[in-house]
Amino acid sequence: MAVVARGTDAFVATLRRTWDGGDAVLPLDPRLPRPATEALLDALAPAAVVDPADGERHERGGGRPVELGDALVVATSGTTGEPKGAVLTHAAVAASAEATSARLGVDPAMDHWLACLPLAHVGGLSVVTRALHTGTPLTVLPAPDPAAVEAAARGGATLVSLVATAFARLDPSGFRAVVLGGAAPPAELPANVHTTWGMTETGSGVVYDRLPLEGVELRVVEDELHVRGSMLARAYRDGTPTVDVGGWLRTGDAASLEPDGRLRVAGRIGDVIVTGGEKVWPEPVEAALRAAPGVAEVAVAGRPDPEWGQAVVAWVAPADRAAPPALAELREAVKATLPPWAAPRRLVIVDALPRTALGKVRRGELPDPPI
Repeated sequence: MAVVARGTDAFVATLRRTWDGGDAVLPLDPRLPRPATEALLDALAPAAVVDPADGERHERGGGRPVELGDALVVATSGTTGEPKGAVLTHAAVAASAEATSARLGVDPAMDHWLACLPLAHVGGLSVVTRALHTGTPLTVLPAPDPAAVEAAARGGATLVSLVATAFARLDPSGFRAVVLGGAAPPAELPANVHTTWGMTETGSGVVYDRLPLEGVELRVVEDELHVRGSMLARAYRDGTPTVDVGGWLRTGDAASLEPDGRLRVAGRIGDVIVTGGEKVWPEPVEAALRAAPGVAEVAVAGRPDPEWGQAVVAWVAPADRAAPPALAELREAVKATLPPWAAPRRLVIVDALPRTALGKVRRGELPDPPI
C-alpha cells in the first residue's frame, strides 16, 4: 500500500497499522507533482493509496502483491530513467536499526529520535523505522526547520539525522548525536556529528565515520564499491535482484579502502571526468573549491570540449553575488591540493544549485556553460 509520507504522527501510525495488517508500505513524497506521482504509482504498482491526513483508502487497479516479510518499497532517488523501488524486508529493517543503534550507543530509556527529513526517502524513513524497532521515543517534524529542530533538542530529543544543507543552518550542539548523510559534509565537524554513507538499497547508512557498521562487509572491485550485509534490499519492485549470487551489492560508487578498513568514496562512477586522458572525480575538486574565498556552494562536472575531450566545469553560487570569485583564483585553489588537470577550465556563476530533497546536487540539471 502507498502512504502519503507527510512528516506527522499520523504517517507513523498508518505505517504501524499497515505492518500489523501484513502489508508493505510505499512512502509517497507529497511534494511530487501529480504526473510524477502517477508515474511512480504505475511503475511500483501498489494496490491502494492512503493519505493519513484523512485516512481514506483509494484502491488502484493492477496492484502487484508483495512477498511475505516485505516491509517497505522505497523509491530510489535517481534523477533519470524509470522509477524503481527497493524492497526492504522486516528482517533488513531490523538489522539496520540494530546495527545503527549499536554504533551510536542508543539507549531507549535515555534517548529520543527526531525525524525531520523527508519520509519518502530512506534517510528520513529509517529514523522512524529505527525508533519503532528499538522502542526509542520519536518526534516527527514535517521539515528540518532550524528553529523547530533546535526546539526539539531543548525539549528532549537527543538524536537526529540531517543532510548537509540543513545542518549548515542550525546549531547541532543540543543533540547527543547527529547522523549526517546526503551531500558532502563540511570539512570541520563537531565531535557529536557522525558522517555516513549509504543508499536506498542499503536501507540507510551502513558506513559511519568511514567505518562499516557491525555485520557490514565492504570490498572494492575494479575501483567500484561493493557492499554485503543483512540490511540490504532483497530486490527491486520489478523483481530484478539487487545483489549477486554472493550477496554483494554493486553500488556504482568509485571508492578505495585504506589499510585500517576506512572507506574513501571518490564519487559516482558515471560522474568521472576524463580530460586530456586524465580522470578527475568531482568530489575532491568540489571540496577544494568550497574552501576557497567567496564560494557558498559549488558543483563540478564535465562538459564536452574539442581540445580536452571533456572540460572540468565549476558551477559556483557565490557568497556575494556582486563580487563572485574569478576562474583564475579558483584554479589556483584547486591546484594547491590537487593535480593541475583537476582545476576547472570553465566557471558558471549561479544563484543556487539544483538539489534533491536530501541535498545531493542534480548534476544532470546544471545549466550548460556559455560557449
